[in-house]
Amino acid sequence: MTETAINPEIQKIRPPRNQWWDVWDQFKTHRGALIGAAFFIFIVLGVFIGPWLWTIDPTYIDIRARNSGPSWAHPMGTDQLGRDTFARMMAGGQVSIAVGLTAMTLSLLLGTAIGVLAGFFRRLDGPLMRFTDLFLALPLLPLLLVIILLFRDSLRAAFGPETGIFILIVFVIGITSWMQTARIVRGDVLALKEREFVLAARSIGTPPRRMITRHILPNVLSPIMVSATLGIATAIITESALSFLGLGFPSDFPTWGRLLYDSTDYLQQYPERVIWPGLAISLTVLSVNYIGDGLRDALDPRIRGR
Repeated sequence: MTETAINPEIQKIRPPRNQWWDVWDQFKTHRGALIGAAFFIFIVLGVFIGPWLWTIDPTYIDIRARNSGPSWAHPMGTDQLGRDTFARMMAGGQVSIAVGLTAMTLSLLLGTAIGVLAGFFRRLDGPLMRFTDLFLALPLLPLLLVIILLFRDSLRAAFGPETGIFILIVFVIGITSWMQTARIVRGDVLALKEREFVLAARSIGTPPRRMITRHILPNVLSPIMVSATLGIATAIITESALSFLGLGFPSDFPTWGRLLYDSTDYLQQYPERVIWPGLAISLTVLSVNYIGDGLRDALDPRIRGR
């Protein structure tokens, strides 16, 4: 018999395994989520690091090279003013992804706060859910158009053409996309309130703020993360739709939606101009949705390990 078998007390006690390793083990079994995460990281690195390597100014006009096809000098060709499409795609990706991440953060904070308060405090449930239903009943596209038309000029004058429109679009998307998150979080909080560990925490006098931060929020992380990934996709599509309608950023400030809008007049002559921004929007949104599917499975302890 070995020494460790004779004296088991001398065996080293293995430290408990971090639960995030279990989340990663489950996430990497989802092939679509891995491919989506790899592609999304590639897109983010490409649009933010690419301009350091591809130094052509996206606003530089070269009339002699206008409407040229793909070449070594311009891998994606040029537009009607001779601006490099590849540089404009990277610049547009920076804006679209920044809008998606910022608007998602605003929507997530607002939806999570309302969902947790409505689910945990019974006296707030009715007013907050009726407030949520009111926003769900509003026609979102006309509301977006009205808000943009009302506040666009004042924000442009206060913060500049690009920064003002960025703040406006992020705010508009954020305040019109938090309702689904609030309803999902509220449902989970209502179920968690009756669990034994929450009742035990309440029985020993744990204050509500501590119960929310220590017991409620960590257990609703799964729907929050899924809502976050879906929120990025929704924000990118909404910004692209607004830019496509001509209500987004200025015409000389590229976004994927604006590039798509500018290319529609040349669809028959130069169809690749529509393909590039449309493909970037579609693949980015698809990759984010796959990441959301993988996170939903990985963060749900009921199916983790299957």
